[in-house]
Amino acid sequence: MRLNEVVYTDAEPVDGYGAGFFRIGGKKREAPLLTSPGGTRAWGGYEDVATLLDISGEIDVLFIGTGSDIAHIPAALRAALEQAGTGVEVMSSPAACRTYNVLLSEGRRVGLAVLPVT
Repeated sequence: MRLNEVVYTDAEPVDGYGAGFFRIGGKKREAPLLTSPGGTRAWGGYEDVATLLDISGEIDVLFIGTGSDIAHIPAALRAALEQAGTGVEVMSSPAACRTYNVLLSEGRRVGLAVLPVT
């Protein structure tokens, strides 16, 4: 079996998570947050559409983690992102973190907006 070291681009992988926090690029950060090739920052949740639209040019797909369980996001949020040309995938935060890491390791242009797990 051949093992290759995963080399990430400028974006930081999710190293772990727990109740109310995520560990991104080795640093513990309070949730909710947004991470993309432009860096990691606070996210105000579903109502904070502007922060998500700010990164629409640097990513192709945004994974939205809805906390411990999968839930629907507001239709207006999905419409705004899709109108900006950003694909949207909604799943629980743990699944979103795993999927983001896999695609990030493949060099894809992805972002992650996550709500905390409980």
